[in-house]
Amino acid sequence: MTDIRSILSLGPVMPVIVIDDAADAVPLAESLLAGGIQSIEVTLRTDAALSAIAQIAKDVPDMVVGAGTVLNAEQARAVRDAGAVFAVSPGATDQLIAGCEEAGITLLPGAASASEAMALLEKGFDIQKFFPAVQAGGAPFLKALSSPLAAINFCPTGGISLATAPDFLSLPNVICVGGSWIATKEAIRDKDWAAITAAARHASSL
Repeated sequence: MTDIRSILSLGPVMPVIVIDDAADAVPLAESLLAGGIQSIEVTLRTDAALSAIAQIAKDVPDMVVGAGTVLNAEQARAVRDAGAVFAVSPGATDQLIAGCEEAGITLLPGAASASEAMALLEKGFDIQKFFPAVQAGGAPFLKALSSPLAAINFCPTGGISLATAPDFLSLPNVICVGGSWIATKEAIRDKDWAAITAAARHASSL
């Protein structure tokens, strides 16, 4: 599955994950699957990220794994080689877009303004990450864009919580939200897989 619309349509919430120990990757992915989550974004913010992506891709084939915080062509190639199905970036540059095309990996590029969203639409990206969602104007900002930029669907990420996710999901131009509350660094560190499954189940029902 490489079509970004299909990937983001797997559920209302896509967990944004920071993994410090690659040994946690498989039980984490399995606990999310048990709660109904079918896609995750593993951010390239730790040294364990690429190994974690590789282990999930190999051992949890029912989980669609993507890589977050992809900033350049070199990282695009690295996450593709690790087994990531898609890449997510906080913003977008011509080099990154070309690098993902060259690597053959689907990109969910980030935008934080109307001009950035329009520029990405001109390049063919009608599905974009809105980041940082809360800090960049939140649900009211995205609602304001829904009419003038009706051709674009967004996956808002950044500062969204269980309490605020419904505000975003109610908008016609939001396909899903990205959230870190489902599998926090603390829950992963404590290996509290039951709590993560419960949070995933709750998020899946939004």
